[in-house]
Amino acid sequence: MKLPPFNKRLESIEPSRIKIDFTKLKDPEVLSLSIGEPDFETPWGISQAGIEAIQHGYTFYSDDAGLPSLREEISSYVKRHYGLHYEAKDEVLVTVGASEAIDLTFRAILNEGDEVLIPMPSYISYGPLVTLLGGVVKPVVIKEDKKFRLQPEDLEKAITPKSKILVLNYPHNPTGAILEKEDLERLAPVIKKHNLYVISDEIYAELTYGKKHVSMASLPDMKERTIYISGFSKAFAMTGWRLGYVCSSKEIIAHLRKVHQYAMLAAPTISQFAAVEALKNNEGETYKMRDAYDERRKYLVQALRDIGLSCFTPEGAFYVFPSIKKTGLTSDQFVTQLFDKEKLLLIAGNGFGEAGEGYVRISYAYSLDKLKEGIRRISKFLKEI
Repeated sequence: MKLPPFNKRLESIEPSRIKIDFTKLKDPEVLSLSIGEPDFETPWGISQAGIEAIQHGYTFYSDDAGLPSLREEISSYVKRHYGLHYEAKDEVLVTVGASEAIDLTFRAILNEGDEVLIPMPSYISYGPLVTLLGGVVKPVVIKEDKKFRLQPEDLEKAITPKSKILVLNYPHNPTGAILEKEDLERLAPVIKKHNLYVISDEIYAELTYGKKHVSMASLPDMKERTIYISGFSKAFAMTGWRLGYVCSSKEIIAHLRKVHQYAMLAAPTISQFAAVEALKNNEGETYKMRDAYDERRKYLVQALRDIGLSCFTPEGAFYVFPSIKKTGLTSDQFVTQLFDKEKLLLIAGNGFGEAGEGYVRISYAYSLDKLKEGIRRISKFLKEI
């Protein structure tokens, strides 16, 4: 018996190009520099807070918006670091990772045919989520010669009467680009002119090198239209704890919360107790990890250039996005042949959209020893081809 068809929109979406192939990783000869996951363990004080929550029996559902104590800490944290003012009670929502925050935001705002402007290359999740909801993805290409920063004139050209949301993901995955205050100030008038919502995915905000992160939500008249999204995975090495948060106006949060109540109910309580400890007492651990990433970043950019690959200098996150155009290979060919010959896993740049063709993404959320071995294998491969 043939079952009824699946969701037609889902059928039109390709499987994620960024997925962990555990069968390959089991091979001891395989080296992966592909995953955007800190190689640091969760700082012990944070883990201890989670353990103590279990020991004290705090394994119940929390308030659907999140533990009040955690929302208070999030409110204090974003004010302290980024000058953002959100009321803990009704302008902060705790989610199952930043991923849920992104998903429920699209679901709360988009109607059939609404357009979402996405700077490309882009983190892989935005486009498929828009498509599943019947929205329309409008790519806005960001270019290496502009430091992969979204340009207001390019944004203006892409906007139509159906445009509703602009997604900003800075510090940027996959390029490591950032937007400085002057960049945001040039974009804001375009956003206001066309009355757009802004989904500002700032999960890498703590990981900038030499320049302090600035949020679009901190600019005048931008808070009420900006959905600020972040989480604990990158800054506190808490990927498996699955905890994020979203901050915005009372009206927006009320709509997001309604979706969250039906789809997820509440984020993991144990993780929330751990997150309170992270924000209160573990910022120093974040700085230590950031310093380590910075050392790896500097090494990797120079090493890639030394072996003949041009590479934009990232100023945030923990990725480099070198060009492989001079090899004559496509991104897919480069990644496939590199793995076949050297058993090194990278991510093809076109996995982040067509604008990523001619590039590969390398994560430096790995030890210096692994990065050096990776460079050795890439260098050997380049000589062979």
